[in-house]
Amino acid sequence: MPVQTTIPSVSAIREFVGKELGVSDWIQIDQQRINDFAQATDDHQWIHCDAERAARESPFGTTVAHGYLTLALAPTLLREIVTVEGMTSALNAGCEKVRLSTPVLAGARLRMSASLANARRIPGSGMRTTLSLTFEIEGEEKPACVARVHYIYFD
Repeated sequence: MPVQTTIPSVSAIREFVGKELGVSDWIQIDQQRINDFAQATDDHQWIHCDAERAARESPFGTTVAHGYLTLALAPTLLREIVTVEGMTSALNAGCEKVRLSTPVLAGARLRMSASLANARRIPGSGMRTTLSLTFEIEGEEKPACVARVHYIYFD
């Protein structure tokens, strides 16, 4: 069950710096999702898309999701975790310190947790934030991915 934080306004975002914002629900990373991502990015490496070859040759015994597929789930999963009331729009402003620690095998389930590392007001009625994200694989000790991402929330 997702754990969500509601922030009452863009201005109130700063009050949540240093706090855990919540955890998303689990999401299935099946072969179809991996294939769809391969199609969208034109990255059809066999380790992602060829289940028969991966069963024979991959050290994982199956296909694995693209690392960028995991990271690309951040905006969707973040919407499950945090709501900013009164926000007119949000802008993805980039990411840094991305680490892909554990491969996500086809069929695995992921969820994401987020905390607010920093927030500062910027010109044009916006709040620039830095969020720390952790993508957890069900049943695994090490995360699939940890990253710091930047979003700008506008009043």
